[in-house]
Amino acid sequence: MVRKPLIAGNWKMNMTPAESVVLSQGISNRSARGWNKVDVVLCPPAIDLRSVVTVLDFDKSSIEVGAQNVHWEPSGAFTGEIGIPMLKDVGCSWCIVGHSERRAMFAETDMQVNRKVRALVEAGMKPIVCVGESEAVRDKGAAEAFVCDQVRAALAGVDADEAALCSIAYEPVWAIGTGRSATPEQAQSMACAIRRTVRDLVGEEVACGMRILYGGSMKPENAEAFLSCEDVDGGLIGGASLDADDFAALVKTAVDHV
Repeated sequence: MVRKPLIAGNWKMNMTPAESVVLSQGISNRSARGWNKVDVVLCPPAIDLRSVVTVLDFDKSSIEVGAQNVHWEPSGAFTGEIGIPMLKDVGCSWCIVGHSERRAMFAETDMQVNRKVRALVEAGMKPIVCVGESEAVRDKGAAEAFVCDQVRAALAGVDADEAALCSIAYEPVWAIGTGRSATPEQAQSMACAIRRTVRDLVGEEVACGMRILYGGSMKPENAEAFLSCEDVDGGLIGGASLDADDFAALVKTAVDHV
């Protein structure tokens, strides 16, 4: 099955609303013939969502917008949180879930990740589910088992139709924000293991169609090697998503692989 590549930019806690207008406009201005062959998603901080959506709507761009986090309840006494109805109303159709920084810095558990995934798919939104191992886990030889357990936990109770809305981003924790990357061989091996796990959970058809992304310091100079891997269908981009030229170059590399 041919899978449409997905390039998603995670801006993390960067960009004021004014800066987000400049960056999203810069990326939109660089969009070119063929970009419709790739799903391109920008995930700015929550305070920037309206600004970015407004820019892309004005440009009639095919680029979509995602959030970096969400609460599983639609509303309530959850100070500082954001509900799915709020994200949908502002124009989001995607949401990153379970990023390693959320897990490590904010004690987000597998159970919470699962509740968020289930709430998103029930609302028809598209989760980008992050999984990945620490350097210590990899050094023990337990990386594949650890990551596949995270996949099982994230998709627990999710049926095949709901799972079809999900993408999974493999992010080796030791390669995020460090400038280090896994090798393409390591990325392919883990992506293949993730796809086997999804197949066991929800069947062959969904597993074959699900996008599996690499998310550990992908940048223009190494994207070709990762996107050439059979089971790597795109990237969840951190630092390179904050530069319009770099991000556009990554999208072009993905387009060239279609």
